[in-house]
Amino acid sequence: MRSELINVNHSGNKSVRIKHIDNNRLISSFHFHDMCELVWIERSHGKRIVGDHIGNFEDDDLVLMGPNLPHIWQNDKSYEDISDKLVKSTVIYFSVDFFSLLTDDQSVLTLVEDLVSKASRGLAFEKDTSKKVKAILLGLENNDGFENIIAVVEIIKILARAKDFKYLSSITFKNQYDEKDSNRINKVYQFLMKNFHNDIHLNEVAELCNMTPNSFCRFFKMRSQKSLTQFINEIRVGHACKLLQSEDYSIADVCYASGFNNPTNFNKFFKAIKGMKPSEYRNRLNN
Repeated sequence: MRSELINVNHSGNKSVRIKHIDNNRLISSFHFHDMCELVWIERSHGKRIVGDHIGNFEDDDLVLMGPNLPHIWQNDKSYEDISDKLVKSTVIYFSVDFFSLLTDDQSVLTLVEDLVSKASRGLAFEKDTSKKVKAILLGLENNDGFENIIAVVEIIKILARAKDFKYLSSITFKNQYDEKDSNRINKVYQFLMKNFHNDIHLNEVAELCNMTPNSFCRFFKMRSQKSLTQFINEIRVGHACKLLQSEDYSIADVCYASGFNNPTNFNKFFKAIKGMKPSEYRNRLNN
């Protein structure tokens, strides 16, 4: 079955939709919609952007996003190059008023409203919660519609009571995109996530949006709330963090594989973003 992680189909009055992805790569465009979205990556790895968050995802990644929070998932090229690496993922969409259609119990509604409020920044859940939700998600494909509704209610209950999560987007992020902007910025994000390890010039990025360099810089800063240079460096540092987990790569290897031209710049930008040098980051991982 071929499915794509793209805009939600709003036809009908369904409050819950479940999508199973089983494909040779993750096909995602930069988008947002008015439903909550839970993404579980069963098998895949790559880059994700959620609001102003830029990071990595891997197997068992579990993220909940609130309505109108822009996001995109994209495989690393190294994953796409391996022919037997299939992407498996489950995505659940549910409306903000889903529980209000089921109950008028104020304690339940308050708990869910608090979860949706937190999810406005994107929530990445850690192993304990991910393990509980995973056990339910693995059975969804074999369930009928009635059982799936019960399963979704159970999942939302687990997420609403979870304490082991981290916020993805910053508290100051505000969605500044409209539909026209999304089409433009999608081209930019797709390009940057595929080419961050190469030299990237402002002119070639601006041309993707049919803008002059100056106009593009203003447009990009206003929408993403980051400069283009800062955005690229965050992608590169995020990729470096992933490579630093493996002792197969020296610090110098990680530097060049992440798109930095020299170790001095690598150390400078890594410390500015992560608050420590690459060697210190690796030491913390090892300890």
